[in-house]
Amino acid sequence: MSTTDPVVPQTAPLAPEQVASLNSLLKGLQADQLLWIEGFISGLRAGSGSATPATVAPAAAPVATPELTVLYGTESGNSESLADLTVKAAKSAGFKSKAVNMADLKLGKLKDIQNLLVIVSTWGEGDPPETAADFYEAFMSDKAPKLADTRFSVMGLGDTSYEDFCKMGKDFDARLEALGGKRIADRVDADVDYDDDFAKWHKAALKALKAAAQPAAAPASAPAPAAQPAAPIKYSRKNPFPAELNERVMLNGEGSAKETIHLEFSLEGSGLEYQAGDALAVVPHNAEDVVEDFIQTAKLDAEGPVLIKEREFTLREALTSQLDITSLSMPVIKRYNEIAKDPKLAELLDPSNKAELQSYIYGREIIDLLHEFPAKEISADALVGIMRKLPPRLYSIASSPKAHPGEVHLTVGVVRYDAHGRNRKGVCSTYLAERIAEGEKADVFVTPNKHFKVPTDNDLPMIMVGPGTGIAPFRAFIEERKELGAKGDNWLFFGDQHYLTDFLYQTEWQDYLADGILTKLDLAFSRDQKEKVYVQDRMRENSKELYAWLEKGAYFYVCGDASRMATDVDVALHDILQQEGGLSEDDAKAYVKKLKDDKRYLRDVY
Repeated sequence: MSTTDPVVPQTAPLAPEQVASLNSLLKGLQADQLLWIEGFISGLRAGSGSATPATVAPAAAPVATPELTVLYGTESGNSESLADLTVKAAKSAGFKSKAVNMADLKLGKLKDIQNLLVIVSTWGEGDPPETAADFYEAFMSDKAPKLADTRFSVMGLGDTSYEDFCKMGKDFDARLEALGGKRIADRVDADVDYDDDFAKWHKAALKALKAAAQPAAAPASAPAPAAQPAAPIKYSRKNPFPAELNERVMLNGEGSAKETIHLEFSLEGSGLEYQAGDALAVVPHNAEDVVEDFIQTAKLDAEGPVLIKEREFTLREALTSQLDITSLSMPVIKRYNEIAKDPKLAELLDPSNKAELQSYIYGREIIDLLHEFPAKEISADALVGIMRKLPPRLYSIASSPKAHPGEVHLTVGVVRYDAHGRNRKGVCSTYLAERIAEGEKADVFVTPNKHFKVPTDNDLPMIMVGPGTGIAPFRAFIEERKELGAKGDNWLFFGDQHYLTDFLYQTEWQDYLADGILTKLDLAFSRDQKEKVYVQDRMRENSKELYAWLEKGAYFYVCGDASRMATDVDVALHDILQQEGGLSEDDAKAYVKKLKDDKRYLRDVY
């Protein structure tokens, strides 16, 4: 490979004309020529000051740069982001590395990978991420190749509030070993607060791989570079940006059963960039009344000190800004009962009482545990030890940066409900609704979603299904297409409870429709008639046209509730393909699979 740019720094201890001459000489040299010159100069240094090509020992053959594949399976983008960080670290460690989505890897190619790191998230109740489902199924089948020459390590991402915590990471780790792979670093199972676990895992894995692969030795240290100006602060997950809230608007009309807010944050001076389709993570604080109730129930000193990862806080500070004090899960109950030693709790935790445990957890919080199974004695540090770190909440961004430079907008449904005799409220949604005022700041960072984007071809149609707060990314999509001057048709299916009170961004959508930016708008307000009507019903009513759009190359997007809406929409899509395309059930499935493989059926569900 030839050298095309000057390689001798101006700080070299050479006269300017010598620097110019040396750069002129080095420019255009091939790798073997550079090695020859390296050996020649070594001979000059080792000898009496003169050397000829005949007296210089040939340079040693270069050691091949080891290759590394970082395979990831992602739902919300976290695994992909960590894969990218791992690739950067691997390149610094001397590897030729690349990140590969499980959706893009043919199973047979797995056997050709010698150094493999896997980062995979678990979705819902022990399922693979949607884009990784096909690869996972094949990988766990008899079709999987033997991997005797593969060195591997696995990191799983999950959520301890789910029973099958990090199931995908465990499955991949066990399967790689069963296929003959050699585990070079232990699997790590990480909760939603995964930064420290990730740092330890990738450092250990790369160190072990480097030792096993024996990459070329690092070159000798170069002279220390001249002092550079301090780098600007980089805001990220580990260092969130304090974004000022510019505006908060209630989107529901008076009398609505829902509370949906539109928020506009300033990103000026942050250096943060996002694209339509990405998510914004918000780092919330627990409500003061919830914290106070928690402290009173535990009967502890609010101002007493506690340690969290070697940092000291008052108990009140820890419960307000550091810890998840609401989410109840089996691991939390287990840790608590190591202190409480309550026989009824022990019975509930017995594996044979799985259904009863899940029934107990549903709708309850940690404070219910403290009330119903009080520990005789519990210290503040012990109480802190049963809880996980307060995780950030991700919201689909509702704006295009092209339309709102220096800003980011969110559409947030505020959660409030009663359960088991107590008033409950969503930690982050009520934080955004009532605990920060306009002009105050919330800590945020951007989470990219590379696979939920407008078509790169501006002439292709889009079909968007987004009831409720699922409308957020499609507001961003339409703004994006307007700013790009895209000519492709755009069709929106939106639904909620009532037309008069719950038509989110009504004026905007009607203006887009009148201007021709939005080609078609179909609405489903479920409570405005005797029989409930949903977005999937509107899809069926327009089945012929919807099928025609797909045949023209339309992208099909879904955003919103994963448990019911997204499933019902998927069923409707299959039915439409059978009805309008004359396809069998299997052919309809194959059609949908092709849409997904072509990245034309994209979902952002939660």
